[in-house]
Order: sequence, then C-alpha cells, then structure tokens
Amino acid sequence: MASVSHYFLLVLAFLDSHTAQPVCLPGCTCSHESFGRTLQCMSISLGAIPLNLPDEFKRVRIENSPLFELPRGSFINMSTLEYLWLNFNNVTVIHLGALERLSELKELRLEGNKLRSVPWTAFRATPLLRVLDLKHNRIEVLPELALQFLINLTYLDLSSNRLTVVSKSVFSNWPAYQKRRQPGCGAKIPPSMVLALHSNPWLCDCRLRGLVQFVKSVSLPVILVNPHLMCRAPLSKAGQLFHETELGDCMKPRISTPSANVTIWAGQNVTLRCLAQASPSPTIAWTYPLSMWREFDVLTSSTAEDAALSELVIPAAHPVDRGNYTCVASNSIGRSTLDISLHVLPAQALPDPYSPFSPLEGDTYIDLRVIKQTVHGILLEWFAVANTPEEKWFTLYVASEEALRKEVVHIGPGINTYAIDDLLPGTKYEACLSLGGRPPRQGQCVVFVTGRDRSGLEERERLLHITVVLCAVLLALPVGAYVWAAQAPCSCREWGLHCCLHRRKAPRCPRAAPQHEDGSYRDHTAICEDNLEHRDAEGDEEGESG
Repeated sequence: MASVSHYFLLVLAFLDSHTAQPVCLPGCTCSHESFGRTLQCMSISLGAIPLNLPDEFKRVRIENSPLFELPRGSFINMSTLEYLWLNFNNVTVIHLGALERLSELKELRLEGNKLRSVPWTAFRATPLLRVLDLKHNRIEVLPELALQFLINLTYLDLSSNRLTVVSKSVFSNWPAYQKRRQPGCGAKIPPSMVLALHSNPWLCDCRLRGLVQFVKSVSLPVILVNPHLMCRAPLSKAGQLFHETELGDCMKPRISTPSANVTIWAGQNVTLRCLAQASPSPTIAWTYPLSMWREFDVLTSSTAEDAALSELVIPAAHPVDRGNYTCVASNSIGRSTLDISLHVLPAQALPDPYSPFSPLEGDTYIDLRVIKQTVHGILLEWFAVANTPEEKWFTLYVASEEALRKEVVHIGPGINTYAIDDLLPGTKYEACLSLGGRPPRQGQCVVFVTGRDRSGLEERERLLHITVVLCAVLLALPVGAYVWAAQAPCSCREWGLHCCLHRRKAPRCPRAAPQHEDGSYRDHTAICEDNLEHRDAEGDEEGESG
C-alpha cells in the first residue's frame, strides 16, 4: 500500500512540473540556458511584440520578422529580461516608453533594422545596459546628450549608419567615457569601452573638427573597432582618413561683390555677382521685389574649399527690374546679406519684336499666366506695369475656337486675377493682355485646351498622353477635363468676328469673372508646339473621315 501511495505522489509531481512549464509561442522555440529561460522566434510572421509575455524569460530573440515598431510598454511584464535581440527586422520606430520596466536589461541588439532616430532618453529605464548594437541602421543624427543615460555601457556600435556630423562633446561628456578617462583615487579600474563608428558618410568640414580630434586622441581603455575612419565629403577630402585630415574653425559667411551699384540700358543683359566665404561652405540665395514674377537663372560655383560664387543672370532687362537685389549667404553658423542696386535706364531704340522675354512697350511690362483650375474653369493671373504718359489701362481678351465673339475686360495695372468659367470640353482657348487698345504682342498671350471629358476613358487617356507630350504641363479640372497652359504668341493677330477658326456651329464664349489679388498660388507655364492647332485640326479631319 505504501508503494502505491509513493507512485501516486511521483505522478502528481511529474504532472505538476509539466503544467508549470509555459506554452511557447507558435513558430517559436523555448529552451533553458545557463542564465535562464530563452524565447527564440526566427523568420516568422510576427508584426508586433506579443502581449503578456511571461516574466520568466531572461533572453528574447526575434529576428527576420516584419516587426515594425516597439510601442510603449512592449516589455512591461518582463522585468527580469537581460538580453533582448531584435536583429534584422523592420523596426523603424521605437517609442519613448518602449523599454519601461527593463531595469535588468544588459544587452540590446537592433542590428539591420530601419531606424532613423533613437529616443535616447528611453535608456533612463535601463541603467544596467552594457551592450548597445545599432549597426546597419539609418541613423542620421546623434544629439549632444544622447549617451547621458548609458552610464554602464561597455560596447556601443553605431557603424554603417548615415551619420555625417557628430559633436565631440557627445563622447567627451558621456559619463561612461569620463569615468574611464578620470578614475577616482582608489577606485576600481573600469573595463575597456569598445566604440564602433566606421562606415558612416562623414562630412569632413569644420563641424567635424572636434570628433576628428577625439578619434586621434583615443587611447586605452577606450578602443575603436576600426580606427581608420574615412571622410566621404566634401569632394576635396573624400577618401582621406581622419588621421590625415586637418580641419579649421567654423566661420559665418562673409560676402563681397565687384559692384554694389549697376546701371544699364533697358534691353541689355546683366549679371549680378556675389562671392561668399564661409566654413562650412555656404548656400547662396537671391531675393528681389519681383522674384515671384521675374525668375532669373542663378549660377553657383565653388571657387575654393570654403568659398562660393553666385551669379544672377538677367536677360533683356526691363525698367521694371530696377531695385535692390539681395544676396543671402548662410551656413550652420549664421547668415549674411548684401544689397546690389540695379538701375535700368529707358531704352532709346525700339525693342526687339522677337525677344523671347516679356515685351517692351516704352516702360510697360506684362506677365500673364494660368495659375490654377477653379471648379468649372481656370484662373488667370497677371502682373502689369505701365509708365507711359498716353495710356495707363490694360485690355484682357478671351476667345475660343467655338465663339464668334470675344470677351473684353478693361483693368488697371498691378497684380490681378481673372476666372474663366464654363469651359467647353475639347476646346482651344486663348487669353491675351495688352496695353490700352493695342493688339496683343508676342509673349502677352496664353493658350489652353480642355480635354474631351464627355468621351470614353480610352479617348481621354489618349488626349492626356498627347497633351503631356506636346506641352509637359497639365492642369486637371475637377469635372474630369484636362487643361494645359502654354506661354505662346497670340495666334490671332486681328481680334474680331473672324478672330479664330471654329469647328462647331454653336457659338459660345466662356463666362469670366474678375477676382481680387491672390498671391497664394504660383505655377509655371510651358512652351507649346507652334503648330498645335494645325495638328489638332488634322486629327479631327481624320476622325471625321473615319
């Protein structure tokens, strides 16, 4: 009887021991190691850290899974976890509280993920962390106080990331580094610190001077995995090792110009020059009163390692171009400005009628463009200046191939907008702006064509394709029509009843409504084929014959 009772107790003990064993996650393996129980999940479809993992695991290893983020409280029930390996996943985001309750964590490995940044203050929750492996990520910035909570770290791997500039103080102010550089009297000698910074695209300018000096001075107990750090940029230092590089101090831009006062005749070409010296290399921009309307080419070249020359090219200057042109040079240290005054004298000779730029009519300037679509049409905007003694007003003409009459509006100078509504599908429209009652000149008209939105999808796609090929700029109307705008000479030299060819018998002209000034939107017009109308007409004739 005693033997039966003894056997029964053994069975109960065996069953009890097996029911105490936790069930492993599907697709994962659980095992006992010398340091404790391990959870290992390799190449399984795991999109998130499983909730309510038991507290008994000492090591968790999840690799080659679509794991995207570590949300707050991901390991809140695993206070005894010591080793967390999350290599070769898709981790892109680590939330600030993701490491909460991991006070026993010693190793965190995140190799081969997609991290662009790290919430460094999250390591306040891991005071015992000794190994932090972040290699082969996309980290671009290392803040000055990034390492302040990693006080017991002995291995930090930031290699093969996208670091370009890092301050020396990131490491010199790191408590773990200071502890090794200045051990207290009688204090225990701390273990060596291993640091990996290689295979980053280092930008060797003045901002990296401190780190270069740090790397040159590194000695035991600090060890660089690869001490041969290499410059990736600028071009003059690409391929140089840190130990071969000498970097100077940073400097705010200093600007100079050959001439701060320039006087020319109207119609002449002029180039304004601005030379900036700075370290790191400066970027240069130009500002001037009509920059939204008169867009000029800017040529920038490097004359030396820390100097740049910027040239603003103004072709066929107009009196409206006179004023101050400001050269703005800036870098990470600061910015400087320099004003160049341009004086444009009225031309004595007649302007070139074939000039590709906005026409000269005495002291008149006109810039007309299509800026956006409205609910049922398009919106025109123009800038016009008239300093002629005879006439101070402008005339806007709007006509289409469908209409035997034209829309005429008289408007004063300045910036104005004009809405053209109820556009017909598959129709060519032309809008021109001229001084007084004069005929429109080259450069004073815009042409736009609507898509055949009433046709089938295939025909609309064909028209869309042709429009893109011919004109490169496309405006899509909400109703499904497609509109392109072309800065082109007026094809109708005589405005009247026989202004434009029409192919449909029903005459109709678009309704238009003037708008208040609106500078919130800008768009560029495109150059269209001169023979577009001829091509369109041929296409219709072929369609009718078919």
